[in-house]
Amino acid sequence: MSRTTTLRKYGKSDRKTRAEQLFEELPTSPPRRKKAHSKTESKEVIQITEKLVSVTLDDERPSPPKQKSPPPRRRISPTPTSAPEPGAEPVEPTEEEIYEEESTAYSDDYTQDLRVLTWSDICPPENSIEKIAEASYAEVYRITNSLGTSIIKVVRLESPIKPQTKAQERSGLVDEEPHTDDDMLGELQISEWLADIPGFVIYKERYVAKGKAPKALLETHQAFHRREKRKDPDRLQWYPSPSRYLDSTKFLVVELGDAGTALEDFPITTAHQLWDIFLHTAIALARAEDLIEFEHRDLHEGNLCIRQACPPSSSAASPYQFGHSGLEVTILDYGLSRASDPDHPEQIMYYDLEKDLSIFTSTHAPQCEVYRCMRSYLLRGDRCNLPPKYHTTPYSLPPTATKMRRSRRINWEGYRPYTNVLWLDYIYNYIIENFQGEEKVLEEWEEQTRELRVHLDPGQPREEQDEESATEESEEDVSQSKRPGRSSRRR
Repeated sequence: MSRTTTLRKYGKSDRKTRAEQLFEELPTSPPRRKKAHSKTESKEVIQITEKLVSVTLDDERPSPPKQKSPPPRRRISPTPTSAPEPGAEPVEPTEEEIYEEESTAYSDDYTQDLRVLTWSDICPPENSIEKIAEASYAEVYRITNSLGTSIIKVVRLESPIKPQTKAQERSGLVDEEPHTDDDMLGELQISEWLADIPGFVIYKERYVAKGKAPKALLETHQAFHRREKRKDPDRLQWYPSPSRYLDSTKFLVVELGDAGTALEDFPITTAHQLWDIFLHTAIALARAEDLIEFEHRDLHEGNLCIRQACPPSSSAASPYQFGHSGLEVTILDYGLSRASDPDHPEQIMYYDLEKDLSIFTSTHAPQCEVYRCMRSYLLRGDRCNLPPKYHTTPYSLPPTATKMRRSRRINWEGYRPYTNVLWLDYIYNYIIENFQGEEKVLEEWEEQTRELRVHLDPGQPREEQDEESATEESEEDVSQSKRPGRSSRRR
């Protein structure tokens, strides 16, 4: 009998009352959420309960608690086969059966509590699926149906796939390594802490995708690769083709709200857009710094999304030049980020960037300079940019360092919000270099932000670099965004 599947619907209904729309427009940070009891508190509750049970009246004794039977262990039942006839040659297992058996060697401690869906459940024929990006270790898809859209980040867990064909080997296919549950725990936890802070992507849910891929997934994977090849003929394919998925191939899927278009694909044409993209990014980082001691550490143009939330408005009656473009700016992708639990600051989630120093030695993109600036700040304690040769040994310091400092290890767990300032400087330069409007508009905006630029640039003299966090930077930005003649700070 065929198995019935539940049709998954993505997105939320757009029907909202006027009161709900006005409430969502309020630019306030939400209160901190109350978390569930910690493990220590839970143990204390259990101990108190046990003591109460042990206290009995003279003529009444409590009945012993019922023993819960352990849940049945999952096991894979072998496929029934008929006994071989006498003298017949043994049947060799197929190549696919061999890879299926290997799946029992992988653990799933963290994902075993998540519900498991097939790819047909995730993208049935009624939905459209489009691959839109490749993140640090995840593929990003947009799924659309009649109710709306969702973005899913797909990360391959430790599970088998078919080996590469000879054609794939000749094409230079480089398989992204699978990830363990522990690799994903930090980003998922930070996503939950950031979910209620304005300016960060909406977190919906997570689940496990398992099994072979449908035709739609293969087609969008191939279309994405062809499109990227046209942009960069030397580009390699980093993720395995969905044609290689087996019944036991598993992925962790994180479902997020659709934040719009990546900054790298968004045309910037007006001064209002310049102000809003930069300033709202700074404000979002400042809020996250204040609430959870957040550092993004990877905020390039692919991890900042832009959406036209409402039509542009006139700025004639406003003393400020931002907030008029109608754009909504969203920060996403926290794979390299660092944050603290808002209720228990001693609990810290972070990614140890010393695990892969190639991020600091690479020169393939302008953002690599920011990675080196971050590590140089940890190495030297000042705002410098050491060249790649100083980033080849984990936890090492430059050869000119003293013996006492040479024994110190780099610790990415610490809170250094100056890294957010470095990425704000990167975003500032990016929107200037990719501005597509009138040259006169850009020149005027650069003149209005000249003082801000001095404080952002890590190459400026030390006495000019007084901003240590996005919080200080956003306060500076608001003051400088006032119209000429209305600001006491304007020179």
